[in-house]
Amino acid sequence: MPAAHSGIAALFIACLGAWSMVLAQGKPDDGLAVGRRMLAEDNPGELWIDRGEKLFHEQRGPKKTSLEQCDFGLGPGTLEGAAARLPRYFPDTDKVQDLESRLLTCMVQLQGFNRDDIVKRAISPGGSSGSDVEALALYITSRSNGMKMNVSLSHQKEYDMYKAGEYLFYRRSGQTDFGCVQCHGEANKRIRLQDLIHMTDKKGVQEVVSTWPAYRGAHFVVRTMQWRLYDCFWQMRLPELKYASDTSIALTTYLHYQGNGAVIKVPGFKR
Repeated sequence: MPAAHSGIAALFIACLGAWSMVLAQGKPDDGLAVGRRMLAEDNPGELWIDRGEKLFHEQRGPKKTSLEQCDFGLGPGTLEGAAARLPRYFPDTDKVQDLESRLLTCMVQLQGFNRDDIVKRAISPGGSSGSDVEALALYITSRSNGMKMNVSLSHQKEYDMYKAGEYLFYRRSGQTDFGCVQCHGEANKRIRLQDLIHMTDKKGVQEVVSTWPAYRGAHFVVRTMQWRLYDCFWQMRLPELKYASDTSIALTTYLHYQGNGAVIKVPGFKR
């Protein structure tokens, strides 16, 4: 493991040790809350923000161009508040895009990268230094920290994508006849000691949309919403969710619109 990641792993283990002491001294629920707060205050994901900022301004790719002319919906290079309004419709692609699919568009069109190559590396292995896309997604989202989610359905394609996402959230399918709502449709549910967010509740869905991208402690790397949805599909034994597919963007559109009003604070911290 690289030295930088050994340090992150040591920090995480030390925090877990402190967390265990809290659990031994007080109520389990109180200990869990304190432990999560301790981990969030020393969030290793902050390192990915610095890397993402460097990547955003660096001249890269076959065209030796930065991403400073990428339009995330508020004009070329304007990042403040852009992530809070995504997904949204983009006239130049005639599509509704979330942050990561829009980032792919810019990396291909502005910098000349091959889309398939980017997609192959977009989700990094656990314990690695992470991917460029993960770092960029976190940096761009961090520029909306403190701002409220404000996703619009004013364009017909935005509304259509939202309704598709709503259908997918509640639809049961696959070999286990499972859907998102089976895990996230009720309060106080857990799986393998992991709390399951009640996402048909306004407060619950706001907690989700305001904290991704997030540092995943078990993986020692930053994860994005695209990864979160991919992993949920895998857990439900559904067909593989393609990166930046319409299915993933539809679900993100539904969740982000439902979470409007949430104050963005990234990186989040997940176990």
